[in-house]
Amino acid sequence: MKKVFSLIFVALLTFALTACSGAKNDTAKNDGNKKLVVGASAVPHAEVLEAAKPLLKKKGIDLEIKVFQDYVLPNVALRDKELDANYFQTPGYLALQMKENKDFHFVSVGEIHKEPIGIYSKKYKSLKDLPTGAKIIMSNSLSDHGRILPIFEKAGLIKLKKGVGANARVEDIVSNPKKLDFSTLIEAKLLASSFQSGEGDAVVINTNYALEGGIDIKKYGIAFEGSDVVPANLVVVRSEDKDRPEIKTLIEVLKSKEIQKFIKDKYHGAVLAAE
Repeated sequence: MKKVFSLIFVALLTFALTACSGAKNDTAKNDGNKKLVVGASAVPHAEVLEAAKPLLKKKGIDLEIKVFQDYVLPNVALRDKELDANYFQTPGYLALQMKENKDFHFVSVGEIHKEPIGIYSKKYKSLKDLPTGAKIIMSNSLSDHGRILPIFEKAGLIKLKKGVGANARVEDIVSNPKKLDFSTLIEAKLLASSFQSGEGDAVVINTNYALEGGIDIKKYGIAFEGSDVVPANLVVVRSEDKDRPEIKTLIEVLKSKEIQKFIKDKYHGAVLAAE
């Protein structure tokens, strides 16, 4: 009986050693690459990351991309350590999120691209064509309002309180001769479908959602942020990870000439590489 147990023990030990050897071989097949998991909006962020994948692989990093359809979950996932980084937000949005969520200990590690917010209409060719009482549909994200309202002010349609700048809100409008209606606020991800359904006289849409929604930007875009004031989209990490070599390599690749060329060729000015 003891001999039988000894044989069983030897067999189990041999199996365990073989399994361990197999695991080592799997690691070797991956060339010892480090893994990075990055959360991103589908367009253009995930597309840019896909273009960066082979460049990162050459530098010893296997990139996994997790696509999110909203602006809330990528930061929650980063906080919960389900991601190493996320790539979807602007400085204003990041600041607002960190103010409202005290457990978001994040920092930006790189400005990658810019997306001018656009105003789209199927009915009118310019902002000045908008009629009295025109219904303007825009994002319910307050951080976007400081980018949107100055577009209308620059066109001479409204006047904002002095000094509000990027913190402008609808209640900061002090003059609105055409009585434009800014009361309809919806989730940013729903703006493109709202436009496609013919709702409102004009819809203000973040470029990533306009692209994702298949909107013809040149045909229907009637006004855009000036490229000189458009905030950059950031790669954001937890504060303690800002000096990780893999993160620094990610930024190096995303700011490379190859990726800048990809952005230029792919989006034809709708998305701009950050300097």
